[in-house]
Amino acid sequence: MFECVKKLGFDMYDVVYSTDGGVEISIFRPSEPSKRFEHYDKNKNFQIWLKEGNRDFKPNHLRVLIDLNLRIRSRPDLKKQLLLAFDKIFYGEDPELVLKSLEKEHFEHSLNDLIVIGILAQLLLIEQEYCYYGESQFDPPNLFLQGWIREFIDNPKEIDNLCMAVCSRQAPLARYVDLENKKSKKHVKSLSELWYLESN
Repeated sequence: MFECVKKLGFDMYDVVYSTDGGVEISIFRPSEPSKRFEHYDKNKNFQIWLKEGNRDFKPNHLRVLIDLNLRIRSRPDLKKQLLLAFDKIFYGEDPELVLKSLEKEHFEHSLNDLIVIGILAQLLLIEQEYCYYGESQFDPPNLFLQGWIREFIDNPKEIDNLCMAVCSRQAPLARYVDLENKKSKKHVKSLSELWYLESN
């Protein structure tokens, strides 16, 4: 997916995933970024689009985070499986492969198909890694989003409190990121799977 993003030409759309039900995820690289993103490198800047029926819009991080939080509230027994799957996506594995075993599971509440959410998460992580400008307190920069993905799945706080924290640009709780953050004094080079659950 990273290669698809890097090879995308100016003013070109690329449909990177579609379902039988007509849902499409596409990426687009504008030749002239909007004023809000004028500080971004236009050679790296790209947009993520989601099509559902007649609706075509740009989803943001909250769609992924809220979806995962809704899922875990109905199926807390799948917490470790979801955490592990989305960590694997963070480490570069294919969302369609790592989420295949969870596709058959029933979740009472969700915003989209789980594979759709996985691919959106993948693209948003790429966006933070590839397009981030300025100085980040995280290395890699997309650990910021991954920390929130972990927190929305694992943390028992109410969803409105979690969303308020994200929207006010707070960092995720240190226990979800510190040992993996190369800029942290607590950074550890080799970590076990789901290490942040062990440190709770």
